[in-house]
Amino acid sequence: MAGSFSSLNTALTALRYTSAAMDVASNNIANVNTEGYTRRRVLAASIGAPAVPANWSIYDGVGGGVATNGVDRLSDALLDARSRTEHGNQSYLDVRSTVLQRVETAIGEPGDTGVSKALADFRAAWHDLANDPGGSASRTNVLGAATALADAIHAQSRSLDSEASTQRASLISAVSEVNTVATQLAQTNKTIAASQLDGVDVSNLQDQRDQLANRLAELTGGTATPRADGGLDVTVGGVSLVSGSTARSLVITGGTNPDGSADGNPVSLGISDGTTTTAVSGLTGSVGSTTDLLTTTLPAYAAGLSAVAKDLADGVNALHQGGFDSTGAAGGAFFTYDPTNVAGSLSVAITDASKIAAAGTAGGTLDGSIADSIGASGSTESAYQQLVTGFGTEVSSVKRQQTTQQMLTTQIDSARQQLSGVNLDEEMVSMLSSQRAYEAAARVMTTVDSVLDTLINRTGVTR
Repeated sequence: MAGSFSSLNTALTALRYTSAAMDVASNNIANVNTEGYTRRRVLAASIGAPAVPANWSIYDGVGGGVATNGVDRLSDALLDARSRTEHGNQSYLDVRSTVLQRVETAIGEPGDTGVSKALADFRAAWHDLANDPGGSASRTNVLGAATALADAIHAQSRSLDSEASTQRASLISAVSEVNTVATQLAQTNKTIAASQLDGVDVSNLQDQRDQLANRLAELTGGTATPRADGGLDVTVGGVSLVSGSTARSLVITGGTNPDGSADGNPVSLGISDGTTTTAVSGLTGSVGSTTDLLTTTLPAYAAGLSAVAKDLADGVNALHQGGFDSTGAAGGAFFTYDPTNVAGSLSVAITDASKIAAAGTAGGTLDGSIADSIGASGSTESAYQQLVTGFGTEVSSVKRQQTTQQMLTTQIDSARQQLSGVNLDEEMVSMLSSQRAYEAAARVMTTVDSVLDTLINRTGVTR
């Protein structure tokens, strides 16, 4: 039954609710710069008549005040999932763009130190020899230009090998981080489930959960699925990595040894539960980008460079072996190489300038027909130009994709920030509103106290 004392309780519920609202607003303001923090809001519910009527009385009250129903995180699960997807794509393109630009810089085309310039100097040296087949200086110049060309090709090959080594080390580090984050997410899932059963506020744990899931998306492009107990399950390449409180391990199954060296096989990944390993593919994120670089992009350019070097060596050797040196002896191979690594092993087989076969006939000291043929531009130049142009086009394409993806990622992040981010102006208004509501509730309590004082101390008193 309603009475004067019930008004005190109603005012008390208002004091409790507005106090909680001020505390939450204060906490939001304190965490305005905290990474991964999601804005909170106090949930309120009006206290009405009893849900079950009494047998011998009728409720004649008008409401019992306000109940604090907990604290809500202002987040959107669908928007969070979209954000994870876009961040995974962004991480993939960022890593790919960075590596390709670094390789492009090492190629050095166009420039005065690249293979193209060295190749032009090599052809020019043969032309000079054709004009002066009996001169020792022109012969020495040919050997010097050939050595410089081989060194330029070696430099590109070493740069590719160095980049591949760097990416293998990066892959090992990224896989290790994936497993660490997956273990942390599984533990967080377990803690959230237990805390919710105990009725504890899990907002901070949910923030941590979302950050861990977002990091897994950046690393692998993993897909997170909400659980009924408040956790997140994560699948990578369609294979479960985190399921509730259980975390499996991402492992490198081929392409890279534990010390970071190459084992000669394509890079492959799998997810292991300790007994069985399931192969995974199609990853995005930094791990997916690194895998694609090691498996496709870098080997493709290295193969193209070796094909250019082989075309050069075979073409020059074929012409050189059909000529005669300054002593009239038949020419031998001008270049030599290891067929398994042409670009990295190309070298000049001749060390004696007199052994250069510039003449087309034996004893033709003044004959420079072979030198003239070698000096003529062949298929090597066009093949190398096609290789470099194709790579440059790929770099430009990745840059455009990265820029476009960045705009999309920024748009999604802005939408999440509008919902989940802390706005100081809004929080100040909320605090002022709660403060005034608190003062009003306190005034109600003061008024009720005055009424009770009249009823208790003055009713029935005669003078």
